[in-house]
Amino acid sequence: MDLSRTEVAGRGRRRGSAVRLGLMAGPVAFFAVFFAYPVAAIVARGLHPDGVWRLGRIGDVLARSDIRHVLWFTTWQAFASTALTLLVALPGAYVFARFAFPGKQVLRAAVTVPFVLPTVVVGTAFLALVGRGGLLDDLWGVRLDTTVWAILLAHVFFNYAVVVRTVGGLWAQLDPRQEEAARVLGASRWGAWRRVTLPALAPAVAAAALMVFLFTFTSFGVVQILGGPTFSTLEVEIYRQTSELFDLSTAAVLTIVQFVAVGAILAVHARTVRRRESVLRLVDPAGTARRPRGAGQWALLGGVLVSVAVLLLLPLAVLVARSLDAPGFRYYRALTSADGGTFLVAPIAAIGNSLEYAVAATGIAVVIGGLAAAALTRLPPSRLRQNAGTPVADRLVRGFDALLMLPLGVSAVTVGFGFLIALDKPPLELRSSWILVPLAQALVGVPFVVRTMLPVLRAVDGRLREAAAVLGASPSRVWREVDLPLVRRALLIAAGFAFAVSLGEFGATVFIARPDNPTLPVAVARLLARPGDLNYGQAMALSTILMVVCAVALLVLERLGPQSRTASAGGNPIDRTGEF
Repeated sequence: MDLSRTEVAGRGRRRGSAVRLGLMAGPVAFFAVFFAYPVAAIVARGLHPDGVWRLGRIGDVLARSDIRHVLWFTTWQAFASTALTLLVALPGAYVFARFAFPGKQVLRAAVTVPFVLPTVVVGTAFLALVGRGGLLDDLWGVRLDTTVWAILLAHVFFNYAVVVRTVGGLWAQLDPRQEEAARVLGASRWGAWRRVTLPALAPAVAAAALMVFLFTFTSFGVVQILGGPTFSTLEVEIYRQTSELFDLSTAAVLTIVQFVAVGAILAVHARTVRRRESVLRLVDPAGTARRPRGAGQWALLGGVLVSVAVLLLLPLAVLVARSLDAPGFRYYRALTSADGGTFLVAPIAAIGNSLEYAVAATGIAVVIGGLAAAALTRLPPSRLRQNAGTPVADRLVRGFDALLMLPLGVSAVTVGFGFLIALDKPPLELRSSWILVPLAQALVGVPFVVRTMLPVLRAVDGRLREAAAVLGASPSRVWREVDLPLVRRALLIAAGFAFAVSLGEFGATVFIARPDNPTLPVAVARLLARPGDLNYGQAMALSTILMVVCAVALLVLERLGPQSRTASAGGNPIDRTGEF
């Protein structure tokens, strides 16, 4: 019996829905077990002791003056860091978007290195620059550690690439002929930029600002190292209340506050990204950059190069120099011996541990993130709106997308301590298992995998999948024969990002890494916590090693990146990191 076209289409939609649900099942289960459950366990331990909810504790904690001070400092330093980062980085975004000059690609990779560096390394680099015995202290007797300026400058260092990649990547794809046409019609240079370019850039600037605000609002390693006892963000206070004061109820309240704040930030960010994607028509960035012309443009290029050298390259150079201060590579040689106190093994063993953990975490993140990206690709909101009864499905997809981003903002400290509390009973008795660290690291890597692969998967012509399905290919074969060849390079980039992020994860790992298997960030933090020049020098040496490993991973990404920026039907080869 022949089936009508409507019946065939209905069967196809039902089959597609089953495939999408199957793809979503793995990521949802992973986040439920290894993210929601540990966080809920911490909150329940703090607000539901002895089986009785004590919700009044929320008001009691928020009424404390010290907690209000933490909330105020967390918020205003995030605003200040965001404003300062935009002020410094927007000229750089323009230079990288519109100017062609020798060494541009190398410099572009160099300014991205800080973003993939662990926050512990960033804090250590600035400690070597502005702290006791640092470069400024040696030259002029100036110390900025334990001041808010050290924190703000470190946040600019860390987030400069977010603005350059997000805004600069889009700026390079805006057709300059539109602004030139406005000037031909009589508009001034400023008027043409204000009426033509600025409205097009505004969503990208807003998205970059929100991401910088998110990263600085949840800052941990930088504030922990540079802030001293004077300054504390929500993340640092959660760590202090959990590990030093053992006040789980206060930590639970602060976790809820941070969760709500991060959720609001991500919701606003999602709206700005959707707005940018829906209204812009972009061109090939290869045709928009040209050599600077005139004294003004050369001065702008020189100013940006000087700011990059001072704010981004100088801290890293000082870090390397401090690690080589002692004769005969003494600090590096000291890494090969165990002291029996801080570590049960030689600090150098942290390198192998970190690499092993990062490889395992990368594998987990790529599998979970790849499934999530495939599920979101199969159910894009633009297609949902074309069918009846789609609002529920649309909200489901947006909720699933938001779920994947939450680990970037929810306290990693809470997740790490939650692992210790929640994953201690069968069938999830993992506290003594080595897999615990890669699982925590993979949680942070999954959002990077999704945001790297999703634009490329959505750029694949859906008719190719439909044609393969009509010819009898199963969903798995469609993925293997159609999607995978087109997204293989993006998959490698996603794996590289997940590897770099996992290598530097600190907030959760500091709780769950065992003394006989420390990771590089944990080893650096423990060495900095001990007095003595030898411990300080070893911290600098380990930080340098970690920086080199991350930089090598980034350079590999840069070599892969240009060929993987696939143009969609609208000609939109957006830089993958622009999603962040």
